Amino acid sequence: MVLTPTLACRLCLILALGGCGSITRQDAPLTPIYVPDAWSAAPVATPGVATSLAPWWRHFDDPLLGSLIEQSLIANTSVKSAQAALRQSRALRDVAAAGLLPALGGSLSAQQSRTDGNRNDDSFKAGLDASWEPDIFGRNRSALAATEATARASVASLGDVQVSVAAEVALDYIALRSAEARLAIAEANLASQFETLRITQWRLQAGLVTSLEAEQARASAEQTSALLPALQTSIQQTRHALAVLTGQPPAALARVLATASPIPQAADDLALSIPAATLRQRPDVRAAEYQVMAAAARVAQAEAARLPSFELGGSIGLNALTFAGLSNGATVVSALLASVSLPLFDGGALRAQVRAQQAALDQAQAAYQATVLTALKDVENALVALRGDRERLLRLQQAAEAAANASLMARQRYGSGLIDFQVVLETQRTQFNTQDGVASASADLGADHVRLYKALGGGWQSDPDPTANINEDIPRAPR
Repeated sequence: MVLTPTLACRLCLILALGGCGSITRQDAPLTPIYVPDAWSAAPVATPGVATSLAPWWRHFDDPLLGSLIEQSLIANTSVKSAQAALRQSRALRDVAAAGLLPALGGSLSAQQSRTDGNRNDDSFKAGLDASWEPDIFGRNRSALAATEATARASVASLGDVQVSVAAEVALDYIALRSAEARLAIAEANLASQFETLRITQWRLQAGLVTSLEAEQARASAEQTSALLPALQTSIQQTRHALAVLTGQPPAALARVLATASPIPQAADDLALSIPAATLRQRPDVRAAEYQVMAAAARVAQAEAARLPSFELGGSIGLNALTFAGLSNGATVVSALLASVSLPLFDGGALRAQVRAQQAALDQAQAAYQATVLTALKDVENALVALRGDRERLLRLQQAAEAAANASLMARQRYGSGLIDFQVVLETQRTQFNTQDGVASASADLGADHVRLYKALGGGWQSDPDPTANINEDIPRAPR
């Protein structure tokens, strides 16, 4: 077809219309969620002075813990899976972006025809084909917006996985050190109980006590001894869990973790950010926001699918009787096509698709609201637990000190025959229980810090892209 000036003008008009972009709104306001001005379990923090959470594990002043966490952020299988999901979402975004551009293809063919076994003619063809769908009503742009939001959600989801893995490593590491501390306490108390058993047996031989006291002493020592295998098993299993979290076989960290260390504790100088700022730095909240954006874009895409679509196409080709003739003396064949299509009747399928995408948007909005409320609950629960466990540890430390003094005095007086053996047993049980409680409370306090750091966002940094401006102003509760 000859490209006349009139046809060229019409083609330019269609191209201009195609460049107008989407005319369908794709923004969807997030569900209003009122956020308190301050945390109920902590004093109000001034914006801008909150403690830096990246990397938060350095606040525990344990180099081995930091090394394990940093290794897990690289080699953990969940992190690798999230990274692969991010690459996939970005590739799908590029696929959607390619839909806005023209498509160009080339072809080359050779044909030989025969009649009754006689060779007739040879034919050689070469050509270029081009097509483009002007996105007048924004269907392709909506698809691109959806995949772009999904890619940003994948970035946030990767951050959420990294925050969760780092917290899990820290919790397992604290549990390991707690089990080691409890094992040391049990072994020390067992040695003391065996010493008491020997004293009781000497007094039994001397006729100063009956076999009842001796059996009671032996029962107490055996009961404590029975705790050792359980603690040793817990230590080995926690080492295995840490190795797997760092992407290694279960026994890979046996030598690294062979030496016992104190239970790590974070400094109590954490300055909290205000709740709204906390929500902005949590990756799961950001991921939920981007999912709302993606769902809104899919609604716009479904609506645009009900409108006319346009397509421009063209081809140019060369025909020759010989292959060499393609470059000299070939016949030039060209064609130009402009088409429009409009769905007239589909039984309501396109309308139903819009309703389905709108329902998906409502689900994304509800999921976002649930994520925000869960985030607020996580921080409040961590603050309450931190305050309670700090007080509990202080009381247990004082009780353990008093119990140790009472146990020492009871053994001395029992050796001198001044008190009954039941007093010795009771003071030894109290000493063991309080010391074990101190170790458990110390681990709980360290775990509370980890959960608080995780609830505050775990040091994840939000997407710095200036186009990602959703939820910049989170509504707060009215005063």
